[in-house]
Amino acid sequence: MELGILSLSDLQTDPATGRLHDAARRTREIVSYAIAADQAGLDIFGLGEHHSPDFSVANPAIPLAAAAQATSRIRLTSAVSVLSTIDPVRLHQDFASLDHLSEGRAEIIAGRSAFLEAFALFGVDPAHYDDVFAEKLDLLLALRAGERVTFTGRHRPALNDLPVPPRPQQEKLPLWLGVGGTPASAERAARLGLPMVLGLIGGDIRRARVLTEHYRTVGAAAGHPAEALRLGVTSHFYVGKTSQDARRDLYPHYREYLRPKTPGGRGWLVDQEQFLATAGPFGALMTGSPQEVIDKILTERELLGIDRFMGQIDFGDMPPAMVNDSIELLATEVAPAIRKESTPKRLDTAAGSPASASAR
Repeated sequence: MELGILSLSDLQTDPATGRLHDAARRTREIVSYAIAADQAGLDIFGLGEHHSPDFSVANPAIPLAAAAQATSRIRLTSAVSVLSTIDPVRLHQDFASLDHLSEGRAEIIAGRSAFLEAFALFGVDPAHYDDVFAEKLDLLLALRAGERVTFTGRHRPALNDLPVPPRPQQEKLPLWLGVGGTPASAERAARLGLPMVLGLIGGDIRRARVLTEHYRTVGAAAGHPAEALRLGVTSHFYVGKTSQDARRDLYPHYREYLRPKTPGGRGWLVDQEQFLATAGPFGALMTGSPQEVIDKILTERELLGIDRFMGQIDFGDMPPAMVNDSIELLATEVAPAIRKESTPKRLDTAAGSPASASAR
């Protein structure tokens, strides 16, 4: 099972000045978290794409390229690339170049944004939200499949047997679909035989089981092997030395991250009771002591059959020291226990001990 972290690069307001924090400093901090995760031995680092002043990163490939030069083993992915508003040719080229810089560690998680800013910025009509995404996904799949591409669609100029350099160092760029919980999105990933990343933002994680089972059922009916239908989840994340420390330290940042920043704006107010409920054993918020986090990730593996967990590690103006401490605990205390539980137990023929079934 793969374990990693992600950032969405949110910018919060400095209470002393009333201004957003510095985007340049924030971006450099995010790159430092990727380096820390690599040095600590985590498997994957993801970076989101947004086109609002409330976030510092619009093109994940650029900070990921900086991280590629300072890391050696961690995989680097978008989380997500907003395929609805980007040219798939450019997206593939950017991440092929990232693949070269990282020596074959690049991935793409493609998704549809819940934010409308990108649609206005790039001239995409939200009325064609689903059609545009489906067409661009078809083109992205064609770009991954071969060096020359022929493609005709409704929403971009046609390609007639054109080369699209550069090619990635890997045989093809790994591609996951990021979904927010709609059956149609899960069905699309399943029919195409693509791995799926499910964002668990709130509520009870047990409710996601229907969707994940539907994903695997549809994928199997489409003829895809079980090993192709990999599942990842993302959650807001913070691990502290104790349960009390984690909840006390995280709450003000969690509340700040989610609260509406303007009257009637996106977000919601989270009180202490709601926070504690969503941090409970079946709540979507992944926080607590190392053992609590271990137990919850293993619960998600048992309930949902996850192959990858990515924690959103920095949000709501969490200070870098707090973020780095959480990364360290994830890598040194949580990850070893998860990997031990995820490793198939082999028959010890010399001792004559029985084999045990491996956990998914």
